[in-house]
Amino acid sequence: MSARSRPTGPGESSAKNSLPRIGQHQLPALDFSLSPHTGLTRTHWESVADAMVANARDWASPQGARIDLPGRASASGVRSDGLEGYARTFLAAAFRVAGAHGEDPYDWMGKYAQGLVAGTRTPGSDDAESWPWIRDYDVFGQPMVESASIALGLRLTRPWLWDRLSLEEQDRAALWLRGALVSVPAPNNWYLFPFTVAGFLESAGRGDEHTVRVRERARRLLDSWYVGQGWYTDGDGGSLDHYNGWALHLYPVLDEFLEAREEDLNPHVSPSRWSERLREHLSGFSHLFAADGAPVYFGRSMTYRFATGAAVGLGAATGATPLTPGASRRILSGNLRYFLDRGAFNDRGLLNLGWHKQHSATVQTYSGPASPYWASKAFAALLAPAEHPLWTQTEELAPVETTDHVIALDAPGLLVQSTRTDGIVRVHNHGSDHLREVNAEAGSATNPLYSRWAYSTHSGPTSETNQPDNELSVLWRGVRGERTRIHPLGTGAKDGLGWAASWHRPTFPGRAASFPGLKATSIVLVHGAAEVRIHMIEGAPGGSSAQSSGWATPPGGDASVTSYLLPVVGWTESNEVTAPEGTAFGISARVPRLEAALLPDQRQVMVSLASLTGADADDEATDYYAEIEDLNIDENQVSFRWRGPDKLVLVGLDPLTVTTHERGAL
Repeated sequence: MSARSRPTGPGESSAKNSLPRIGQHQLPALDFSLSPHTGLTRTHWESVADAMVANARDWASPQGARIDLPGRASASGVRSDGLEGYARTFLAAAFRVAGAHGEDPYDWMGKYAQGLVAGTRTPGSDDAESWPWIRDYDVFGQPMVESASIALGLRLTRPWLWDRLSLEEQDRAALWLRGALVSVPAPNNWYLFPFTVAGFLESAGRGDEHTVRVRERARRLLDSWYVGQGWYTDGDGGSLDHYNGWALHLYPVLDEFLEAREEDLNPHVSPSRWSERLREHLSGFSHLFAADGAPVYFGRSMTYRFATGAAVGLGAATGATPLTPGASRRILSGNLRYFLDRGAFNDRGLLNLGWHKQHSATVQTYSGPASPYWASKAFAALLAPAEHPLWTQTEELAPVETTDHVIALDAPGLLVQSTRTDGIVRVHNHGSDHLREVNAEAGSATNPLYSRWAYSTHSGPTSETNQPDNELSVLWRGVRGERTRIHPLGTGAKDGLGWAASWHRPTFPGRAASFPGLKATSIVLVHGAAEVRIHMIEGAPGGSSAQSSGWATPPGGDASVTSYLLPVVGWTESNEVTAPEGTAFGISARVPRLEAALLPDQRQVMVSLASLTGADADDEATDYYAEIEDLNIDENQVSFRWRGPDKLVLVGLDPLTVTTHERGAL
């Protein structure tokens, strides 16, 4: 497991030396003098935004109030999907025009003004233009989501759109937007949508007790969801993912930034808790991007793609970042180029529903043809003007390109493991489970986007109907015991070594029987690309067995990465299973798997070695078991020695303790 693929040199993070067309739009030539790694400059960002908007608007209604993109309708219906097309592309146009101080070569503001007027003239009517009313989230509530994009777009571009409308047109638009203030949001980041609407209304002189109330409510909820180290849960419970960057940080920090700008204040003078939290978030989150620009595939709504970089661009534009301008642009442009080079836009220049290209298993039921256009949030980076260091300084290395990293994010229960020579980032998940606080463990459905033990920039979770990847399961009477509620036990990192641990109580969907003493404790210890996985199962029912799986990777010669899962102690069978629905990274996948029978009502400790590395690792020349030595297991402790750094690791099992010692220190 010490094998690596060769280093990636400057300009090699993307294989091509030219950019693909976006529909009929040819992007500018790459500039490797200013951007030696990606070739992208601010001009490229503006061109991508213009191409996105132009291609989508080919499907606009006659007056432009709806953009009805082709494809399967979402659960909210075609009319809502058309509003979504308008709102999300308007956001891209708004960032583009606001960042250029009103320069608008394609008259985007005129076109979106016409659509706003048409959509709010007779809301709820059954015609080609009228928008649906905003209602409670459980009554076709998607328009509330879109109202935030529209309100933010209007606030960003107020001098060039809103201020040019007649009073009557403004009144009708404001009346429609106010539906967000009195309707019930979903119990998560949705509370930031009326917050954003209220922020625009107040900036336009239309504030009242409703706008004050929803803004105070959102701030109070954000504080209650904050867990530390710059991370929020997405509502009450355990959902921690990219919604942090493209929603939970984005809306309050942008609100603060725009408010300061509207009052002619320097938005960088008095950092608030929102901007300070974003700064802290980016210190860890900046490590979640691979050398090829890929973000870690983790959580729902990943079809928003390069919106994963929104927090990086926002931090750079507002000054709320620990990163240098050159490192910020390296992450941002690497992320954008990653998707440009991999078919995110189809032949018509429209964003696919998927990850690289179209991939239905990636997409949630709430997503429709225009949903991927939340990727527009990445263009928050354009709020940094052309003379900003984000665009004028030379690209630097991204964190993953500097050295191997092991970073413990104890607050969200995540351990980040990256290797410079293959540019892969892995996240070991011992904290995010997607359960609400009100949910019981039994009967709650597991979610592959949150419940897996590990995620990466180069592999995706398998589907719910296929063999799970990166999972520990207790199988009993033909039913797989699932990890629902995660109970974090801690994380730690020092000198290139790290660990994370948690426990869970396996639940058996569809079975009335429960086992109060059944408990699975899991610890992962990492060094370089290697992982030691320790699982301890207690109180198993008679006739049950355990199963552990590794990283899901493309099969055969198509593999760009290699996955290993090797038995060390306690596992009695090793095999490999195909996941025919594949992952976001390929149409099929293979999953290595270990199995063992469980003894009833006893404690069993099982140890394995795992890795995810670049595909050109030398399989035959490497003894993967040699990564560790001197393994010993007694009644309450596992010990082993990392061979490379020559460190002795002691893992106490009850209570959990992890200590590392130099050779001869004990």
